[in-house]
Parts: sequence; structure tokens; C-alpha cells
Amino acid sequence: MNWTLEVVVVPVGDLDRAVGFYAEQLGFVLDHDVEIGPGQRMVQLTPPGSGCSIVLSSPEASQMPAGSLKGLQLVVPDIRAAREELLGRGVEVGDVQVLGENPSPQPDPLDNVGFLFFSDPDGNGWAVQQISSRG
Repeated sequence: MNWTLEVVVVPVGDLDRAVGFYAEQLGFVLDHDVEIGPGQRMVQLTPPGSGCSIVLSSPEASQMPAGSLKGLQLVVPDIRAAREELLGRGVEVGDVQVLGENPSPQPDPLDNVGFLFFSDPDGNGWAVQQISSRG
């Protein structure tokens, strides 16, 4: 049996502001932005190259407070380049951090252990990890 994670719901307070952040600042692809009922809207976005999308949801629809989701993680082949791209897009992102030790020698010492962190405007927390073997 193959199990694939396709969608993660991200609770936000303002859908329009969140769409601006994810689509315009982060560069996620806007897949769907539809009204699914009176006053209910579904917005789905996908990070470039990802097989998993996010659905932005109001706190009422998701039953999660806006900004309460932590630990979302993206993987990139070059953490330094990812940080520069995020900064260039106006995203507040921390410095590259090394978390742990590589279990085996890697060509780039940041492979597997290089991370950076940022939050969306509501406070949902994201990590970015360097794994060049998936690049």
C-alpha cells in the first residue's frame, strides 16, 4: 500500500492576506480559489516541485486557531540559495542553522542538518531543510 500526503490545512485569519503571502511572496502556485458555499472559500496552493499542497482555511472551517500550525517543512537542495530567495521576496527568515550531526559524511556539510525558519503573517511556522540528494 502506498500512502501519499496530498494536502495540509493551514488555518489563517485573513484569506486574502494569506494568498498574497503564499502566492506572491513565497511563489506557491495557486491551484484553486473557489467559493464552496455562502461565505465559505477554499484556496489551495502548491509549493513549486511539491507533491503536497496546502489549503488555506478560516479558523471556523478548520476548527484550528489561525497561526496554530507549527512544524510545516519544505526541503530544498541549497539552503543558502533558498534563504536568499526568501529574503528577495520580502519574507522575514532567520539565519541558516545547523541542527544535529550528519549520520554519514556529505559533500556539503549543510546536507540533512541545514535549516532555516520563517512564519506566515498569522504565525504558522515553517522550516526549510537542505537535502541535496533529492534535488
